[in-house]
Amino acid sequence: MEFKKVIADRYSCKKFDGRPVEKDKLAAILNAGRLAPTAKNLQEQRIYVVESDAGLAKIDTLTPCRYGAKTCIIVAFDKSNVFVYPGEKRDSGIEDATIVATHMILAAADAGVDSCWINFFDPEIAAREFGLPENEEVLMIMDLGYAAPDAPQSSFHNMRKDLSETVKHI
Repeated sequence: MEFKKVIADRYSCKKFDGRPVEKDKLAAILNAGRLAPTAKNLQEQRIYVVESDAGLAKIDTLTPCRYGAKTCIIVAFDKSNVFVYPGEKRDSGIEDATIVATHMILAAADAGVDSCWINFFDPEIAAREFGLPENEEVLMIMDLGYAAPDAPQSSFHNMRKDLSETVKHI
């Protein structure tokens, strides 16, 4: 799909039809995350694919926002393997994991797979429920699948501020 169409048409799906994502499409989505740039190429992202009934049930205890998706991805990062920026007030962990997740969301749209970025959950509880190492921080959960025929697109989807409201040339 043309990139301009991918970024214009992609939306957060809030009702999935229950079909799992095909293995080849999932592999392409995961590979897009692998190819995402990270600070100093540290590749601190940690990606967990959740497709088992038990795993999906755990996600349902964490958030009401699975929306029937049969494939979910937990995006985390290794806090002990981040680049600390000058001033030592920020590091690359959250932003690199966000870039990775965004690459996967756009790759999903390109493959005809719908997605939703979920952050309505407690990341510490999620890490504990899935037994993640203590050095990892959960950034988000990504629902993946196919929109149900009656899945509504948000009425706000096409509402965008004019560039003059969000961009300043200085």
